[in-house]
Amino acid sequence: MKKLKRKKKHDEHIDESWLIPYADILTLLLALFIVLFASSQIDAKKFEAVAESFASELSGGTGILDSNSPTDSEDDGTSSEIPSIVDEEAIEDDTETEPGAGRTSDTELEGEDLFSAIQDQQELEEMEQALLNFADEADLNPPLTTEIDDRGLIVKIGEGILFESGSADLSSPAATIARELSQMFESEVPRTVYIEGHTDNIPTDKRQYATNWELSSARAINFMKIVLENKDLDPRLFSATGYGEYRPIASNDTEAGRNENRRVEIVISRFVEQTAGE
Repeated sequence: MKKLKRKKKHDEHIDESWLIPYADILTLLLALFIVLFASSQIDAKKFEAVAESFASELSGGTGILDSNSPTDSEDDGTSSEIPSIVDEEAIEDDTETEPGAGRTSDTELEGEDLFSAIQDQQELEEMEQALLNFADEADLNPPLTTEIDDRGLIVKIGEGILFESGSADLSSPAATIARELSQMFESEVPRTVYIEGHTDNIPTDKRQYATNWELSSARAINFMKIVLENKDLDPRLFSATGYGEYRPIASNDTEAGRNENRRVEIVISRFVEQTAGE
């Protein structure tokens, strides 16, 4: 009599449907971390590119996150389209900084650079206030004028404070101003200092200076010499330039305008410029 073979029981089929939502979750987490990493950089152009890429993939691709996912309900006809996690309309392109806005143009600052730029701006503002306080206490006439623009702190000193008409020799108040400024140049952050001489369009006395170029250059150099009497300063960071009559800030048609144009300007650079030049 033949023995009956017992049929082996089939192993039960393991339900692997959980893998689909698990893969969806992992993909979403990956997308989230990448977007968070991109958004941590202060570079809107790169961030927008990443955002557009993920918005496209997450809102209707052909992969796991496609709107026709196998886990969608076919009976109720509802769509499982996943909305974009980034609002594209909320992202704006970086615009070029206007001159004088207090930031270096065409420069994208990130992380520590942004923090340092804020500190730099604060230090320039403190220097500006110290200069104005000094000018008030010294009762200078005409007073110092200052402004902060994309180059740095600009200090304008009128000829009436510094020089006799047609002369490049510094007056006693001018030497005091130069020495006071030299102490303010002692910054923890090395800064390039540009000393610029300017004149009006009245011809010079040919016996001493052939043109206003020579006169304005001599004034800038003489002012710089007094500043560099401070041995704590690095002469390599200083330069003197004469612009003659060719960069007026007022009309040369009036005496008041010519007085404004006869001046020395000190440009205390931003540290960002120093970094870019290294």
